[in-house]
Amino acid sequence: MPDIIKLLPDSVANQIAAGEVIQRPASVVKELVENSVDSGASDIKVVIRDAGKTMIQVIDNGSGMSETDARLAFERHATSKIRSAADLFAISTKGFRGEALASIAAVAMVELRTGRADDEAGTFIRIAGSRVEVQEPCGSPGGSIFTVKNLFYNVPARRKFLKTESTEFRHIINEFQKIALAHPDVKFSLHHNDVELYNLHEGNQRQRIVAMFGKAINQNLVSVSAETTIVGVSGFIGKPEYARRSGGEQFFFVNNRFMRHGYFHKAVMEAYHNILPPDTVPSYFIFIEADPASIDVNIHPTKTEIKFEDERSIWQIIHATVRESLGRFNVAPSIDFGPEGGIEIPVFRGNQGFPDQPQIRTDGSYNPFADEDGYRSQMGMMGVDTPPQWHLDRTGSLFGQKEGLPVGGDDQQMVNRNFFNLKNRYILTPVKSGLMVIDQRRAHERILYEEYLRVLKSQERAVQTTIFPVTLEIGREDMLIFEDIAADLQQIGYDIRVLNPTTITVSGHPGNLPHGEMKNIIESFIAGYKETLSDPSVGEKEKLAASLARASAIQYGRTLSMAEMEELFDRLFACSSPNYSPTGKPVIVITPIDEIDRKFK
Repeated sequence: MPDIIKLLPDSVANQIAAGEVIQRPASVVKELVENSVDSGASDIKVVIRDAGKTMIQVIDNGSGMSETDARLAFERHATSKIRSAADLFAISTKGFRGEALASIAAVAMVELRTGRADDEAGTFIRIAGSRVEVQEPCGSPGGSIFTVKNLFYNVPARRKFLKTESTEFRHIINEFQKIALAHPDVKFSLHHNDVELYNLHEGNQRQRIVAMFGKAINQNLVSVSAETTIVGVSGFIGKPEYARRSGGEQFFFVNNRFMRHGYFHKAVMEAYHNILPPDTVPSYFIFIEADPASIDVNIHPTKTEIKFEDERSIWQIIHATVRESLGRFNVAPSIDFGPEGGIEIPVFRGNQGFPDQPQIRTDGSYNPFADEDGYRSQMGMMGVDTPPQWHLDRTGSLFGQKEGLPVGGDDQQMVNRNFFNLKNRYILTPVKSGLMVIDQRRAHERILYEEYLRVLKSQERAVQTTIFPVTLEIGREDMLIFEDIAADLQQIGYDIRVLNPTTITVSGHPGNLPHGEMKNIIESFIAGYKETLSDPSVGEKEKLAASLARASAIQYGRTLSMAEMEELFDRLFACSSPNYSPTGKPVIVITPIDEIDRKFK
């Protein structure tokens, strides 16, 4: 029987590796720009066409490569950054595996022009599908120019699964921001389809953050700093009043390498406990300096997940540092533990004896139920409503046979239309079969979702013009979202105009929305829409309607009047699917009367 185990050809092995390292155009940008940083470049230019599907070019003034190094760089596991296994535990560079260039060359057409400062001539290499087509001398650029064309041209299945141009370019911006923030001493620029989006000059951390996210963020920043024997912590956090519902300005770096770390994120959020507006996230740009031997960056192909030797201690350091900065800048209340003005705590000494026990006087003759008026008076003073007197509605239907609305079924029949608000979150109303509980926010979400979806699928348009437009600062990444869905937003009733690459004005909105909450609604919408972008099972119009409904719905904690509860009730049961929110969560729960009876047995 012949042997069946075969070595994979290099081209196939490289494509398999590319599946882990090169997931989309942004992955190419990340790997090439990080290589430029590792080369010692002080000026890095990134040029993109068609969100990277057509071309990605990275130009740097780094050390460049010799002819031999330029050719060897495209081999798998060829790297200048480690020499032995021990080096894996003292990594200070961005890349080190030697997989990136081989992976890129396996799924794209790649050209490299590179040369060292002292070389008379540079080297030009063209590779397609892991096969070297050209290698020849060229003029020395004094650095390197990598050009990647037609990404995934030989893997059509991968190319087919790329998202829209705006979505893919948002990922590119995100990777660009991570690297540029980590290296404020390096000049970076980003161009897309011949338009310059970023031109970031050398500076300090604060200057880089402001240059990237706009001047408005400058007044939001509070510095953080701590030096310990375990790690050093520095950077900036945002003031609570500037926290946004949409994320995107939360960054952790360790040794100038971006990382994701949910555990450390909780440390920051705990430091803001009770001082953030509901459902908001503060900005933070936190840089951690740690001994390379105490961290492991080799646990994920993208090197964004990092393991620390003593995560619990670092959690406490981050939490304390952020909390201390919030108190020091009078952002959060702080406690002065000095002796002056402190609370005097009595100390018990053995020869003192115990103080007298306090005396409690009671009136044993008092009967709160002596008369009905007395009982009602006492309940009123305690803020407790007296039990309602139920009367069966003469129609016996859920909606009271209201014109234009469907009639409820047998188990939805209710007594006279009475509504009660519980903890400004639930609407309670008695029905024939028991007690109906409605989640007021989810009910409003369902109502708005169906209204928005109907408008998007029709030619209707109802806009309410505002006298004073609302101006919002947003990131370039979020601006791409508005450009992608501008027509649909206009149809729903929004009049949103772009002032500059990071600023929009809202001059009109759907008539059913309060103008005063427009800023929060737009920020919540951006956050919700980002969450749905990666779900291919939901249509674009459904994503938009669901995100807008979630952002626009009434918040928990709002007290509804009787008229508002009645209107919400009627509009909910006029919906095609009143039982569930757009995200599939229950809106209505009915507790049967038999179950209530059992509670009192």
